[in-house]
Amino acid sequence: MISSVVKWLSEPLGRVALLIVGLTVISGAAWGINVLQTTPEQPIEFPHVRHVSMGIPCLYCHPGATRGPSAGLPSPMKCWGCHQQMEITKTSPLLPPLVAAIENGTPLRWVPVAQVPDFVQFNHRPHLAAGLNCEDCHGNVAQMTIYQNPQVMNMGWCLNCHRERSAGNPELEKKLLDCGTCHY
Repeated sequence: MISSVVKWLSEPLGRVALLIVGLTVISGAAWGINVLQTTPEQPIEFPHVRHVSMGIPCLYCHPGATRGPSAGLPSPMKCWGCHQQMEITKTSPLLPPLVAAIENGTPLRWVPVAQVPDFVQFNHRPHLAAGLNCEDCHGNVAQMTIYQNPQVMNMGWCLNCHRERSAGNPELEKKLLDCGTCHY
């Protein structure tokens, strides 16, 4: 049975079939990577640039970054704390979902953008303790209207940063490059 399959794959039609299967797999992988790196539609097209320009620090809206793996997404009440006092809230075309969420007592369904797979145990806290700023990984949000990942966040990207940070310090290198640091 196996020898007949190998024989068929060595014929021109078998090679064409292998090529089609290979191209399908590569196309599917490229599509999947593209989908994972595309910014999802959000309930509000949140203008980070406007909020950062007013001096609002990242950790005001995303306080979870100081405590654990998820930076957290602000609740409608957090936004309303400022927006209820601002005239622009009544006229902005971006804010009806916020007003509706407050009036109805419903949450905004934010879609997380910067995520890691379930087999990675990421925590913001040690990164902040190491002196990293939000911009080091998430890019210059002050230049973004709608947040987009500035790079593909994958294992290679993280390891490159860990190598750079631990250069010349064998003890730190051993800790930062150990698989158990992120996969536990």
